[in-house]
Amino acid sequence: MPYIMTLVSLFSADSIMKYLVEKNKKEDEETLKLNGKIRIKKYHNKGAMCNIGERNQTLVAMLSLVFSAFVTGIFAATLGRKGKSLLNMGLALILGGAYSNTYDRLKRKYVVDYLSFHVNTENCKNKMVKKSADKFGTIVFNISDFGIIIGAMFLVLSELFQKENE
Repeated sequence: MPYIMTLVSLFSADSIMKYLVEKNKKEDEETLKLNGKIRIKKYHNKGAMCNIGERNQTLVAMLSLVFSAFVTGIFAATLGRKGKSLLNMGLALILGGAYSNTYDRLKRKYVVDYLSFHVNTENCKNKMVKKSADKFGTIVFNISDFGIIIGAMFLVLSELFQKENE
């Protein structure tokens, strides 16, 4: 039950944030939080991560739907099994995010993203680190993206712990 609640909570929180951003933000409007480290702005992502596939939105939406259905099957098969709590939490986070973003792709034809981060690189001497941090600052996320990322980390940890216990 906690896994389904996690999935539903992530989906709901992100859906509410997307609704508020769509309703209250103009396309180029930005709100700065934490001394400008966090930026809230409306961005319509017509592809997948970093707008990959934006020219073929139908394919991206169908792949998203297929991926969500596949992971749902794995989640259903492992739900309630002993020793699978890390795996199930990872899958719940991935699915909460995947369902929210897939819903956007199917209903709106784009995913609403709204969070970006600014990393201060003024004093950075390493050009590669500076370039990476500056590039990271151009990416716009939503809460679902973090659920998917954290869920994927949980899957990796689950696999590592499972192999350790064998």
